[in-house]
Amino acid sequence: MYQPPGKRSVGTVALMFTGLGSIVGSGWLFGAWRAAQIAGPAAIFAWVIGALVITVIALTYIELGAMFPESGGMVRYARYSHGSLVGFISAWANWISIVAVIPIEAIASVQYMASWPFPWTRALYTHGELTAPGLGLSAMLILVYFALNYWGVKVFIRCNGAITVFKILVPAMTVGALVWGGLHAENFASGGASAFAPHGWAAVFTAVATSGIVFSFNGFQSPLSLAGEAKHPTRSLPIAVIGAILIALILYISLQVAFIGAVEPKSIAGGWQVLNFTSPFAQLALALNLNWLVMLLYVDAFVSPSGTGAIYTATTARMIQAMERNNTMPKLFGRTHALYDVPRPAMWFNLAVSFLFLYVFRGWGALAAVISVATVISYLSGPVSLMSLRKHAPDITRPLRLRAMGGIAPFAFVCASLVLYWARWPLTGELVLLMFAAMPCYLYYQFKDGWFDFRSELRSAWWMILYMPTMAVLSFCGSAAYGGQGYLDGGWDFVAVAVIGLVFYGWGVRSGRRTRYLTESPASLPAVVEVDPCDEVASHESCKLGLVRAHASTVAS
Repeated sequence: MYQPPGKRSVGTVALMFTGLGSIVGSGWLFGAWRAAQIAGPAAIFAWVIGALVITVIALTYIELGAMFPESGGMVRYARYSHGSLVGFISAWANWISIVAVIPIEAIASVQYMASWPFPWTRALYTHGELTAPGLGLSAMLILVYFALNYWGVKVFIRCNGAITVFKILVPAMTVGALVWGGLHAENFASGGASAFAPHGWAAVFTAVATSGIVFSFNGFQSPLSLAGEAKHPTRSLPIAVIGAILIALILYISLQVAFIGAVEPKSIAGGWQVLNFTSPFAQLALALNLNWLVMLLYVDAFVSPSGTGAIYTATTARMIQAMERNNTMPKLFGRTHALYDVPRPAMWFNLAVSFLFLYVFRGWGALAAVISVATVISYLSGPVSLMSLRKHAPDITRPLRLRAMGGIAPFAFVCASLVLYWARWPLTGELVLLMFAAMPCYLYYQFKDGWFDFRSELRSAWWMILYMPTMAVLSFCGSAAYGGQGYLDGGWDFVAVAVIGLVFYGWGVRSGRRTRYLTESPASLPAVVEVDPCDEVASHESCKLGLVRAHASTVAS
């Protein structure tokens, strides 16, 4: 049965700041450099494409989030529409993509420190990865994120509001200072179109998938994960999610333009790919003798990633808590502190996993690419779940029903498939294997449950199980520009991805069903329970009606 949500204390503006704070993290410190390194000046379009892809995907999740306003909802939606197996795969991919953000934000802060003019700081990051002292300092930052959330979501929200304002002001000031310092217009167009997109448009699409663009915009889901704490989720979620994406897009395009224009032309004489920065914007500011900006950026290199790291520490704990409600994690992780209403056991588990990621991936670029692809895989179930629920459970409560979703949902699924393809082989194949790595955990809990209804679970999951290896094979056979063998080239690879995506999308929608898990959701409750006032026990029933109305109002709001 559905369990009532926790304390609803987060308003619309605070919810949007949570999303914006998640989007504007270490991505702004490194994303413009990585995107320019991959795609040259055409990286500007990579941000636009990335925002478009994320927006259409986010629209499907906004309707789902309003329908199921519960903490950690992102790992529950597929379970409601397709059952426990698809729900587990989606939840696993989503959790991997989010929990890995905690260490990458700490890595970003320490990596920026490595450009400080002190011998001990230069020893923190060498040969493209953190050293032992760098790992230790990163671990300490992760503990700070942990502490900010340990005593309740309201403490975290109060801190986040101030942090997010600072995080927006510093990038905006950076853009203004670099433009004032002088832009080199020749960086954008000298040599014609080939200079604007020196590695071709294939590199632009690869930049969307691997440079940190998808990774940055992934923060849109933080308001959805905190929907259970939102005062008015139906009204707040669309404003918070779309508002955060649009504000961040304007900021990131401005940063990309400023970065490209501020680079000394002689630095890119050998091509954009030779750019090698430890702390990109700080080093550009130093070259322009903007010492005040250098100091501000060094401070922000702690504040921006730390704000994002703290946000993701909150959301990932609620994801683990939601996975426990899915009966795929130990009961321990479902416990919340009686006073502070935070899932502390889940936080401790995520802390351990964060340390593991920190040890394995010791540089921002490598971990950003992994997170981006895992993120895309986690998005695949959103459009399918939404349309499947419209088809198989049309009567459940829908506080928000978006128009034109019949066209938006398949387009979103195809967009996610294209981004997965753009990530290049062999990364696509490696991440597909990672998605299946947790299957023994799922099978263990199925065994404990006596394999109850497992045949139905498998029948609803075949589309997802076969989709991922199919995309891996397509990536292997695809264009050499995306790491493939070149069997599909000249645009036919895009056509193949789109067609295969639509086939699996249709299969996925048809494979859904009215699952028994819907009784666990707030959408399963009627908005109002009517009682006959002429009933012989009217006074008693009227009292009951008042309680039911109050509870249903809390859920539907």
